Amino acid sequence: MNLLDGSRRTGAHVVDARVRVLRGQVTDGIAMSFAPLACRTTILLELRTADGRTGRGESWANFPSWAPAERLATLRQGVLPLVVGADAREIGRIGELLVRRLEPLARQWGAPGPIWQAISAVDVALWDLHAQEAGVSIASCGGGRIRDEIPVYASSLGPEDVGEQARGVGKAGFRAMKVKVGFGRDRDAANLAEIRAEVGPEAEISVDANQAWTLGEAVAMAPILDEFGVEWVEEPLRGNDLDDLEALHRRTGWRIATGENIYGRREFARFAASPAIAMIQPDITKMGGLSEALAVCRIAEAYGTAVAPHLYGGAVGLLATLQLAAWSPAVTTVEYDVRENPLRDPLIVNPPVPVAGRIVIPDGPGLGAELVPEALDICEEQP
Repeated sequence: MNLLDGSRRTGAHVVDARVRVLRGQVTDGIAMSFAPLACRTTILLELRTADGRTGRGESWANFPSWAPAERLATLRQGVLPLVVGADAREIGRIGELLVRRLEPLARQWGAPGPIWQAISAVDVALWDLHAQEAGVSIASCGGGRIRDEIPVYASSLGPEDVGEQARGVGKAGFRAMKVKVGFGRDRDAANLAEIRAEVGPEAEISVDANQAWTLGEAVAMAPILDEFGVEWVEEPLRGNDLDDLEALHRRTGWRIATGENIYGRREFARFAASPAIAMIQPDITKMGGLSEALAVCRIAEAYGTAVAPHLYGGAVGLLATLQLAAWSPAVTTVEYDVRENPLRDPLIVNPPVPVAGRIVIPDGPGLGAELVPEALDICEEQP
């Protein structure tokens, strides 16, 4: 279903779409409290315009193992028929159409996440096209680049070899790091003790429980986290219920971070307005793309809530997130996954890498940096 009649098309109209599953094996034992991660997987969307430009977006698909099959069907059957034929410059109108037409289906399906994750890829690809046409980066095109670099923290330490990992990120210049918890009280305590002994009292340590704990279990962990000077706690509670998070905050005083599993600006606003939430973590590849993330940043700024985008995907996700950081004053830091990821740096020409805990934001046209076509082909999973 095309949005516009072919006779009205210009060079900026979307004439074709390609959806690619990218997959890369990992060997360094990545695990969350709910499941290990044996391979990296993401969905790359490419929108081509009549004048030959290609815009790229990414849709998160690490879990579950059948996520790629679902995302391909959602994009090809539900999303892209509403996009092919549209004027790529009408980003807001296309986004509104997608939400209006697909959100009711998501409610009936009982799965809003896959719909928002699919929309995310479209939105980023449209911004990429829009900025390419203007010959500037997305941040510059979207209203002005306010910074050239952003602090990053080292993410995804643990649950194995935490001392060695902490030593490595310390040598790389990171002074802030986040460790996975939720693997049992004794193991979590031992890991925190090992990291603190390795990095000393000045380094900032945070933890990510990936919703491992009940309210009672989280409260019971408070003395341990306090002992080792944990700065903030990400997704501590199963279900991520705001009332429960507020109860946890009252009982522990924890600075709580959340957002990677929240969808759409309206739901984010509830969390940003809560005194229990110190940090909001939108994921551009999951929650609606750059347009929605920018709206969330504006909401968070109004409430004085920090924004630290969640980032655990591939090359396009990294580049798009850095464009948001260059664009929005609400972003205070960005997550930088230090574990093995064949779908990120190897796919980027001159990839941005942290130096002394900061990363320079690329400023080329569109996403800021180009991708390596040959590397994309190598990582593409063949049907």
